[in-house]
Amino acid sequence: MNLDTEQAKAVVLLSGGLDSATVSAIAQSEGFQVYAVSFDYGQRHKVELDAANRVARQLGIKHHKTIHIDLNGVGGSALTDTQLAVPDYQERATEDIPITYVPARNLTFLSLALGWAEILGARRIYIGVNAVDYSGYPDCRPEFIQQFEKVANLATAAE
Repeated sequence: MNLDTEQAKAVVLLSGGLDSATVSAIAQSEGFQVYAVSFDYGQRHKVELDAANRVARQLGIKHHKTIHIDLNGVGGSALTDTQLAVPDYQERATEDIPITYVPARNLTFLSLALGWAEILGARRIYIGVNAVDYSGYPDCRPEFIQQFEKVANLATAAE
């Protein structure tokens, strides 16, 4: 008789956008009990957090938390600094690293998600970034995600 009925856990970074909603559904379809985390990082548009709550409810995610961190102190991004204008799409296309890039945002989010995953005993972390989404954001590159996975394996007690 197998008494090990505990469902495997996964932490999903849930912004409320299409990519994070999709990876949340993928994690569920792969049989994971999803623990979703959203971040209130001082972004100008709190509509993201409302969308994340709606996605979590729609997908029936029972464990969803919002972590409050202040990335305004880092500065340098139109998403967190009200003194900087958010450019329109044409302006963004000409920049190497857009003014909407929040320095090390995904690194920060993934690090916090990693800590929560370790506490929960979660075996996976899902984040919804892709090569098309990269658009000059260094922490959306596939190489970044691959290297973070290596760091995660070195930085935690997880086996």
